Amino acid sequence: MTVEFCYLVFITADYYIITYYILPAFLKKKRYALFALCTIGLIAFSALLRALVSVQMNIHVFKGHVQPVFSTLYFNSLLNIFIWVELIVMGKMIVDRIYNQQKLALMEQERIKHELDFLKAQINPHALFNSLNTIYGHIDKNNQTARNILLKFSGLLRYQLYDCNEEKISLEKEVEFIRNYISFQQIRKEKNLEVAVDIQIGEGNYTIAPLLLVILIENAFKFVSSFADKENKIEIRLCAADKVFNFYVSNTTQHRQPLPSLITDSGIGLTNLKRRLELLYQGKYTLEFNQETDRYEASLKLELE
Repeated sequence: MTVEFCYLVFITADYYIITYYILPAFLKKKRYALFALCTIGLIAFSALLRALVSVQMNIHVFKGHVQPVFSTLYFNSLLNIFIWVELIVMGKMIVDRIYNQQKLALMEQERIKHELDFLKAQINPHALFNSLNTIYGHIDKNNQTARNILLKFSGLLRYQLYDCNEEKISLEKEVEFIRNYISFQQIRKEKNLEVAVDIQIGEGNYTIAPLLLVILIENAFKFVSSFADKENKIEIRLCAADKVFNFYVSNTTQHRQPLPSLITDSGIGLTNLKRRLELLYQGKYTLEFNQETDRYEASLKLELE
């Protein structure tokens, strides 16, 4: 009696080995000959094991008096395992391809939407800067604080209008913008706020997506404590070395707030930041938040190019 048994075990094992090991190692790297050789070899080996196991089960478990011809048993095993494994693997590849195409189409739609939103929101830069120059000229020359604030604001605006049109910019430019932004925020805040900044950039022409860090820094200035008799402090650390970028920002807090509420009112908050990171650095970033009793911390790690 021929034992029809345990196909599912070998088909399942072959499917997982092909899907998670052979496909990534060979087919996705366009090494087609090796992919075909490994796939056929795996299925042939599985068919041999299945035939041997069937023979032993027929002898010792089912006590069959008539043993099947081994070559026929092996050929049937090979044919069945090959057909089912190939059908299942091809089905998964088709599903994955459809999913990836849908994902790419969605990303393209989002890119177009962001570009249209940018174009709709964009104003004439020359007219804006002329207006700022007019305002600057009408500020009393003795009011240096107001003049300095307007100059710094003009520099920040110029960076966002002219330098952030590319997907990636040099890290040096982004760091310069961060320094100016911190300086601008310090003018607006009380004098009893201490801001500690530590920036270390190693050798290398690194690039980074613009305006990622400013969201976290903006939250730190927005939610920092304002004690009259206690320390109010913001700590910012930035380090880039060996193609790894680490950013840390913390601020003392006056009232404990849930993490999800710490989002800027401008709408360019943490949700936007996480979405941009997922689109631009998928699988290459770590974003973490920590809320202590009197301190809020945020850290970002990126793999730079």
